[in-house]
Amino acid sequence: MTRFMLFAALALWPFAAIAQEAGADAPADPAAEEQPAGFQPIVADGVNLDDFLWRNRVVVVFAQSEFDPAFGEQMRNFEARWPEMEERDVVVITDTDPAAMSSVRQKLRPRGFQLVLISKDGVVVLRKPFPWDVRELSRAIDKLPLRQEEIRLKRSGLQ
Repeated sequence: MTRFMLFAALALWPFAAIAQEAGADAPADPAAEEQPAGFQPIVADGVNLDDFLWRNRVVVVFAQSEFDPAFGEQMRNFEARWPEMEERDVVVITDTDPAAMSSVRQKLRPRGFQLVLISKDGVVVLRKPFPWDVRELSRAIDKLPLRQEEIRLKRSGLQ
């Protein structure tokens, strides 16, 4: 059996090189395209918070600049533990341009750096003036009544 596999590999080797040259622009692994994109925050420009009602929990991260150390720390926190947030239907919106006065900034009126958690029903649940660990944020989300219901439904197999 192993001789056959070796023979097949040697026989197909030239064709693999030709296919690679012909499809140089194509990705080497088609399954790589199907994988989730991971942490991708949404920039606040043109965002309407009502679009997320009953679908997502929204975390808005405000800063005076994208170079704010607190902003960078918060983004690294999300990136490092994004699957925990994704499991809780979280969308992250960033606003690092106070001069633009986005509709999100006008509605939530932050001062300096601020992290704001909005529940699926559109209620502001939490405001923090400093970066927050994803584990603590996950715990805060898990205490919300709608999240408790989601957990119960998942355990019972109805979701």
